Amino acid sequence: MNTALSQVEETSAQISATPGVKPAPLEAVKLVTQKIKQDLRMGREHQEGRINWITTVFMGLFHLGALAALLPMFWSWKNLAAFGITYFFAINVGIGMAYHRLLTHRGYRVPRWLEYFVTACGTMALEGGPIFWVATHRVHHQNSDQEGDPHTPHDGTWWAHAGWILSGRALHSETALLGRYAPDLTRDRVHVWLSKYHWVPLTISGLIQVGLGAWLSPAHPIVGAAGMLLWGTFLRVTIGLHATWLVNSATHLWGGRRFETTDDSRNNWWVALLTGGEGWHNNHHAHPVSARHGLTWYEFDINYYGIWVMEKLGLARKVQIAKFDPDNPKPAGVA
Repeated sequence: MNTALSQVEETSAQISATPGVKPAPLEAVKLVTQKIKQDLRMGREHQEGRINWITTVFMGLFHLGALAALLPMFWSWKNLAAFGITYFFAINVGIGMAYHRLLTHRGYRVPRWLEYFVTACGTMALEGGPIFWVATHRVHHQNSDQEGDPHTPHDGTWWAHAGWILSGRALHSETALLGRYAPDLTRDRVHVWLSKYHWVPLTISGLIQVGLGAWLSPAHPIVGAAGMLLWGTFLRVTIGLHATWLVNSATHLWGGRRFETTDDSRNNWWVALLTGGEGWHNNHHAHPVSARHGLTWYEFDINYYGIWVMEKLGLARKVQIAKFDPDNPKPAGVA
């Protein structure tokens, strides 16, 4: 936000100092500045009381589907396998490795075709398209646990966990506005398409599960199709959402702090287990560009292990790793 405001002020000053150019009216500059402030405001103070009904209804339906998946008639090892495989590609590959460490922080680089593939995996998590996710997370880092943070526990634990998603203005389709925080993605046609049609990969995945479930259960094709869809999509999405949301809530409330950051970020081992390493949140906030979040041998970080494998295969390059003194750990940029 501060960058956008300073650009407005700097531009105004340049116009005013240009010979032969009429200075911009002060009121006009104030209006532009105010508009930018309003457009980019996030956090409970600016969203409370407005329910996003489309998001709320869809979240409710997915939670009902998750409960239905737990009925004994839908249990099978095949459905559990569908859950595990789709969870890995959506949460570990899609959210942790792609949306977060690759797109948001550019902690490593991959060929463009691979970037698009892992990004498509991220859309299957039902957490929005890449532009929305990346822009929101960059705002979070800029205002972490301060006014304007989209999901700080300072606004309430439930707000930080899920309330911020269910309330307020839907920004998924506002590419121009979000582009202020994700200009690198808005310039890319594929990322713009994936952001606009982020529901397509999840829908295709669900249709494949219906067909596969019916084919693998010839005696009871309807139960087989429904069971695999409920486990591979509804239950998997619901658990994945809460796992990601726990990074926003739990890792700013409970856990240890290796680094003295300016926010309340914590290292939380059980969130790290659920998310493949995203729970080492204090490490991440101290060194946000680092592709590795688990900075010691005992800090489990499967998302980094995946990046490491890609690097060994020649698919990932410029992999950033945090460097710090274990005896005197300090955040990046702190002398």
